[in-house]
Amino acid sequence: MGRRTRLLENGLKKIVDKIGYDRLRRAIGQLWKYCLVGVSGFVVNFFIFWVMINEFKGHYMMAGTVSFAVAVTNNFLLNRYWTFGSSERDLFSQAGRFFIISITSWALNMLILRLLIEDATFDPYVAQGLAISTVTILNFTGNKLWSFRQPTA
Repeated sequence: MGRRTRLLENGLKKIVDKIGYDRLRRAIGQLWKYCLVGVSGFVVNFFIFWVMINEFKGHYMMAGTVSFAVAVTNNFLLNRYWTFGSSERDLFSQAGRFFIISITSWALNMLILRLLIEDATFDPYVAQGLAISTVTILNFTGNKLWSFRQPTA
């Protein structure tokens, strides 16, 4: 076994020891579910984006906004009940936090779309795919730590 491998193993062991195996396993499971929900949101977002542009001849900014709103509602419900199994009774407070993070992500998504389409002349579909992929990390971190935070024991 090489030196790098030993260093990596020792580093991972320290992380697991510090966080706790069960907690780490739970977080990885949540990330996996979050990604699956994200895939469903991506499909919903892209489908609505396509419909708005092709069927309604909408502008890409309007299409991006409508598709984002539909996808974010889909993602909130799936993440609340499936990914994080939230026990918070105040649905509206939790939804408010979720939507604050989502609006922040939407603004970043729109900025990326504008930059890629107007400045870098990307195809709108490629730009939308890149924009969605970019904001995913912001969404997961904010939602895990704030929207769906679990009470500490």
